[in-house]
Amino acid sequence: MKHVWMKTLLLLIASVAATSAQAAVDSYRFMHVTISTPWYIFLFLLMGIFAPFILMAVLAWTSAARKSNRAAVDSEHKPSVE
Repeated sequence: MKHVWMKTLLLLIASVAATSAQAAVDSYRFMHVTISTPWYIFLFLLMGIFAPFILMAVLAWTSAARKSNRAAVDSEHKPSVE
């Protein structure tokens, strides 16, 4: 019987602590939304959209540079007969 009362008391204390914690989470003081928040979201998404295009440009540039170097080396070792 003693354990039942102890469990009941602990459950009651836990439920009181949980309701006050829930009230604090539902408060607007944790949501610092200002007029600049949509701009921050927009800029974050903009970086995510343009990152693949920047990567594509860098990879195309390095590929073109590698092909021009290979063409220059091939022309030095195998001159064309004209």
